[in-house]
Amino acid sequence: MAEELIGIIGGSGLGDILAEHLTDAELHDVDTPFGKPSTAIVVGRFGKKNIAFLNRHGEGHKLSPTEVPYAANIFALKELGVHTILGSGAVGSLREDIAPGHLVIVDQFIDKTFKRANSFFAGFGAVHCEMAEPTCGRLRQKLIETASENLKSETRNLKFQVHHKGTYVCMEGPQFSTRAESLMHRAWGADLIGMTAMPEAKLAREAQICYAMIALASDYDCWKPHEGQKDKQTLLKEILGNLTQATNNCLELVKAALASDHEFVSESCPCRKSLDLAVWTDPSKIAAAEKKKLKVLFE
Repeated sequence: MAEELIGIIGGSGLGDILAEHLTDAELHDVDTPFGKPSTAIVVGRFGKKNIAFLNRHGEGHKLSPTEVPYAANIFALKELGVHTILGSGAVGSLREDIAPGHLVIVDQFIDKTFKRANSFFAGFGAVHCEMAEPTCGRLRQKLIETASENLKSETRNLKFQVHHKGTYVCMEGPQFSTRAESLMHRAWGADLIGMTAMPEAKLAREAQICYAMIALASDYDCWKPHEGQKDKQTLLKEILGNLTQATNNCLELVKAALASDHEFVSESCPCRKSLDLAVWTDPSKIAAAEKKKLKVLFE
């Protein structure tokens, strides 16, 4: 059944290894009204669940954050029958207590992107989705429960830190922040800085898909001076090591979640009705071709 298919979008780190853990895998080369997704989508089994996995940056990490075809990615997953998405991505930490290697189940975003198409509905009409709670609270709670259950379990070994909430600033990139920007983001109350969560989360809401983001802390952002006089190669090696550790941690959390009996797909979730009151345009003024093109979003 389509409603049993869970989408997973892997970013830096997880995108390179998760597909290797799927069984009975098949590639789906999907075309959409918004072009091709980042790469072919791998559909297979992961634990007890049916998974549609998409590598956000494409094979070999070819696509920069600005170049990722976010609309095509979300549309393609919805077209395959995905109603729930678990996203992941590497971030810099803006808080001392979110150390490299930690995971954060994001609850809020600040969108600083400016080059990316952030809606499916240009040319369709005026469509205004609620975004006060930009991630699915029900889905976040399932991840939090999974982390808590496994940290207490004697049969599992999830010994890493999982923060239950955090505000993610999404910047355009591809350059990293200046120190002044990093300090400003901290003053705003943000906890994480990254480049890929937006407009992904907004498009998932427009597609009536439940969406959660697991952020992987790879380093402290530049607000925090580096210890000692480490050269660039040493620092890069340290960051990559942190990302590898965070990726392994995220993989363990995802494996535990998908092996659990938690219900990750719910047709009664408010996220699945996000377009009910969102279309403000008179239906008679919406072109039939546009309605047909975007039909899958309303299903």
